Amino acid sequence: MRLVFAGTPAVAVPPLERLLQTGHEVVAVVTRPDAPSGRGRKLHRSPVGEVADAHGIEVLTPAKAGDPDFLARLAELAPDLAPVVAYGGLVPPSALAVPRLGWINLHFSLLPAWRGAAPVQHAILHGDELTGAAVFQLEKGLDTGPVFGTLTEPIRPDDTAGALLERLSVAGGELLAQVVDGIAAGALTPVAQPSDGVSLAPKLTVEDAHLDWSVPAFAIDRRIRACTPAPGAWTTFRGERVKVGPVRPTPDAAERPAPGTLLVERKRILVGTATDPVVLGDVVPPGKKAMPATDWARGVRPEPGERFE
Repeated sequence: MRLVFAGTPAVAVPPLERLLQTGHEVVAVVTRPDAPSGRGRKLHRSPVGEVADAHGIEVLTPAKAGDPDFLARLAELAPDLAPVVAYGGLVPPSALAVPRLGWINLHFSLLPAWRGAAPVQHAILHGDELTGAAVFQLEKGLDTGPVFGTLTEPIRPDDTAGALLERLSVAGGELLAQVVDGIAAGALTPVAQPSDGVSLAPKLTVEDAHLDWSVPAFAIDRRIRACTPAPGAWTTFRGERVKVGPVRPTPDAAERPAPGTLLVERKRILVGTATDPVVLGDVVPPGKKAMPATDWARGVRPEPGERFE
């Protein structure tokens, strides 16, 4: 089949690379426009765009997928199917109607759970023990289309959103390739999603990543892991914002400082919560790189009773 692949970030790269290993032809890639990044704020191609360039595949970067010039080029390409992975833009009905077999989306949850932009982050944040991926027929609604296939993946106790997404992108790429093969063979019929079990997963904001030390340790642990690497969990110390990496609850701690209060020990830094304290992991001070909490404390020398806010 002739495929047009739509995707933007690094998590979409393994599925694209897997499709390139199949017998199907990826005739073009649709990705978000080049964006400024780095110190010089130079324009850079998206990770998916870079892979397409390396393979000599045409790259389309419409501001919107409903732009007339894009729709005209899409029609000229005459794709049979358009697989989507984390494209980052709305695909309007005018574009949905162009491929002969429509658009299919690889989504990183077991639909109808966690429809939306941040399914992996919300699965960790809410303490799910199992997640997965689903390939469904893209339609106008938010992740509401019938499902062609799924896979499951356990959430490990130390999983960050980044680590879990990395595993799901590889496993999901294999699932996507299998679904594309099945559709090409006429062997798959999508199944409507159940009406119960629906949950929403909006993008986590910087404010969502602000840590509240007055909640139990398990909730702090989940929020930090859900926000790692982006948007990055944070707190304030002496009026400045510092980012905080994954922590470890310590039910064996001899002392239980008040919520947010720092307790400096010889080999570890504890922070009080509503329950057990947590061992602080990496800290990212303003304008600096991540460093072990012990190194950070050695530099700032917290006074007894000082706390994170």
